[in-house]
Amino acid sequence: MKGEKIPYKMLSQDSFSQWMGIEIIECEVGRCKVGMTVRKEMMNSMNKAHGGISYTLADTAFGFTANTRGRYAVSIETSINHISALNAGDYITAEATLDEQRTKVGFNIVEVKRGEELVALFKGVVYRTQKKWEESL
Repeated sequence: MKGEKIPYKMLSQDSFSQWMGIEIIECEVGRCKVGMTVRKEMMNSMNKAHGGISYTLADTAFGFTANTRGRYAVSIETSINHISALNAGDYITAEATLDEQRTKVGFNIVEVKRGEELVALFKGVVYRTQKKWEESL
């Protein structure tokens, strides 16, 4: 399976990302951009999007990007900085802006944006297993 097709396969098997309304906007080996609309049921007690919403979108872009290299890649550490609050109706995107791969470990930076405004910055580290995506089909 070509690397840029792997995220589409992953999304087809990911019920949670589908429930979130996440869509793949662009994808190539080493880069994936995803987007979604924040919904009312995603609001917290302060009527702002729960922090897990931008985190989930960024984590999805991170996972998709890491797996475009053709081997199963699983996260071993992630973190996020929330910069701006999100509201119901906001359309946000997450794009891996850095994909640095070593033999078994990969490092990614993901920017979450509302339009051109940076609203969160995510960092992730993955472990790349020996299992190839072709073996899972």
